[in-house]
Amino acid sequence: MQFRNATIDDLPMIVAIYNSTVDSRMVTADTEPVSVSNKINWFNQHHSKRPLWVVENENNAIIGWISFQDFYGRPAYDGTAEISIYIHEHFRKMGFGKKMLEYSISKVSELNIHTLLGFVFEHNTNSIKMCESLGFETWGNLKDIAIMDCKHYSLKILGLKIN
Repeated sequence: MQFRNATIDDLPMIVAIYNSTVDSRMVTADTEPVSVSNKINWFNQHHSKRPLWVVENENNAIIGWISFQDFYGRPAYDGTAEISIYIHEHFRKMGFGKKMLEYSISKVSELNIHTLLGFVFEHNTNSIKMCESLGFETWGNLKDIAIMDCKHYSLKILGLKIN
């Protein structure tokens, strides 16, 4: 696997991977697909300390992407970041998510991050187990905070303190 900073040319694939998860109601609270133009501002919010990486296989096919975003926007939280990992549907359930998370954890100190947060739907047990296997703990549970298709969903806040 190769990790590299995303370019604007990658944005259509990043959005396509993201949109492939919307209908599952497992990983995003968006209820409709998003457009590339809707994600330009989000793309531009990434920088050297809050990167957006694409992950490619040996054939340069994009496996997925990783995003680091600020948490809460106050200076005291500068060392805390939310991490998001999305995998192309052809590469899911093959262990890439765990490898991507392991790599991310190994690099966060270079980004001046001491605390990683993941926001994961409580019913997404595979993602929760993967995070827990790498040391994340449940730091919060927001009961029935999301409503999709007239159903309530709870959101777990998973945290990892980086030493």
